[in-house]
Amino acid sequence: MTDTGITAIWRDGDRCYAAVTSRDARFDGQFITGVRTTGIYCRPSCPAITPKRGNVEFFPTAAAAQSRGFRACRRCLPDAVPGSPEWNVRADLAARAMRLIADGTVEREGVPGLARRLGYSERQLGRVLSAELGAGPLALARAHRAHAARLLIERSTMPLTDVAFAAGFASVRQFNDTIREVFAMTPSDLRARATPRRGEPEPNGADEVGTTLTLRLPLRPPFDGEGLLAFLAARAVDGVEQLTPTTYSRTLRLPHGPGRVTLSPHDTHVHCRVWLTDVRDLSGAVARVRRLLDLDADPLAVNTALARDPALAPLVEAAPGLRVPGAVDGPELLIRAMLGQQVSVAAARTAAGRLVARLGEPLPGDGPSRLFPTAEVIAGHEGDALRGPRRRVEAIRTVAGALASGDLDVHAGRDPARLRADLLAQPGIGPWTADYVLMRALGHPDVLLEGDLVLRRGAAAAGIDVTTLADRAAAWRPWRSYAGMHLWRAADATAATATPAIATDTVIQEERAR
Repeated sequence: MTDTGITAIWRDGDRCYAAVTSRDARFDGQFITGVRTTGIYCRPSCPAITPKRGNVEFFPTAAAAQSRGFRACRRCLPDAVPGSPEWNVRADLAARAMRLIADGTVEREGVPGLARRLGYSERQLGRVLSAELGAGPLALARAHRAHAARLLIERSTMPLTDVAFAAGFASVRQFNDTIREVFAMTPSDLRARATPRRGEPEPNGADEVGTTLTLRLPLRPPFDGEGLLAFLAARAVDGVEQLTPTTYSRTLRLPHGPGRVTLSPHDTHVHCRVWLTDVRDLSGAVARVRRLLDLDADPLAVNTALARDPALAPLVEAAPGLRVPGAVDGPELLIRAMLGQQVSVAAARTAAGRLVARLGEPLPGDGPSRLFPTAEVIAGHEGDALRGPRRRVEAIRTVAGALASGDLDVHAGRDPARLRADLLAQPGIGPWTADYVLMRALGHPDVLLEGDLVLRRGAAAAGIDVTTLADRAAAWRPWRSYAGMHLWRAADATAATATPAIATDTVIQEERAR
């Protein structure tokens, strides 16, 4: 776990009330305000009259507020906010559980499956979550189901009975009771209230079956959407991803079937058009997109910390909304990182494109047309879809086999230190590849790829002595991943041919030595 020295803001009542009094939207998603006199819970920026200090209490999650009998405010919609950045900064059990709950693990595998993925007993898990988050795993999952149901009620024309099961409820009665308790309205009333702003459902492509929804994903400004698109464009794999100057599209391999998203970044939100073969995957798809674009980041906290270093201050000023790109699929990211060892980013794209063309499953409809192949398929393929040095090809197949068998598990709920050790135990994976996976697959905010050649070139361009980079970077905790992104951009600004995340000579030697 990263020792951040950060205290959960919801425990500081005076600070929370100050944010509520000023209606500071920067704190939306970081805590929930419960108003005892009305029985509702709100986001900090709620435009309603500010309640008296003695009439409010603060919670870490909507689930905690719901467990205390509060219902959601109809005016500010407190669930329609960015997630807490705390779940990325923290790497403890509660934070990792929140990431998996958001991905729909409880709906698919139950609390036993969630506990198993996290490596704890159900009793230990429930005790920790209740103490840290004010609610147990079932209550936390219920809050996510309610949010998913509201999206489907308001944004689709699905029959309400279908919405109930698509959102993960076990029965229509449970669905009706939950919606009434959380939103103080019946599902039918909630839909009727939303009809004027829902509009017509979007049509699918000629060959598509499934459901298409349009969502507005909130974020904390400032937001460097242009920089994110540039990063993703440099690595886009033909068939899986497509970009235009203003949009990013890709296919998704989801638990209940494939999907596809098209994302258009704006200053205050990301416009998301999502096509799903099974709407039960809505919450998981949204969670993966949010991780990919780092939408739960707190840029104010990052900028304040990094700008204290005079070498980083001008970089922060030039790109105050910088994000650390994540990943929608851990195994895919790992395979792609290994394909990129010892070669340029362009060559890595070519290699991944060849793999997708040979082994990726086709999808109908417009846009990206193939899924990235599964680890099982890659491990069992004996043809020439994988090319390059024999040892690297063998290492990729071995790692794919470990992923397929479950001996190696790369998902958002992994403990960073344990995942790093598991990765380093595999052939062909050295510290650079392992840390790159932690930074992107886990959304770890405090990873510095200090041996990276391009990053070191950016540090030199910023006036930092690269021989003391590691010591200097200690002051950047817990945001060293963001500092590294700034240094990569600095290198790009001084050398047009430099592309972030090219493996260094040091890393190449490590990979060859294994």
